[in-house]
Amino acid sequence: MSEPTAIFSIGKDKDTEIRSILVEVYDALKEKGYNPINQLVGYILSEDPTYITTYNGARSKIRKIDRDDLLQAMLKCFLDV
Repeated sequence: MSEPTAIFSIGKDKDTEIRSILVEVYDALKEKGYNPINQLVGYILSEDPTYITTYNGARSKIRKIDRDDLLQAMLKCFLDV
């Protein structure tokens, strides 16, 4: 008998990485006195990095995430799928 094939999902790891970055960016925005939700929405809609503070490397971190991947991860989380 042969062993069943293991399935490796890169998607779950990527979603975890995106979540971690979002939390770090959210925290940096909050620490600097910004409304993190408003700033993140502004960034997502415009892809203008100036919505995100450079504090704690937040701007560099958020720019590592492709906007389409970010939206997809957020929808998956929100819809719990």
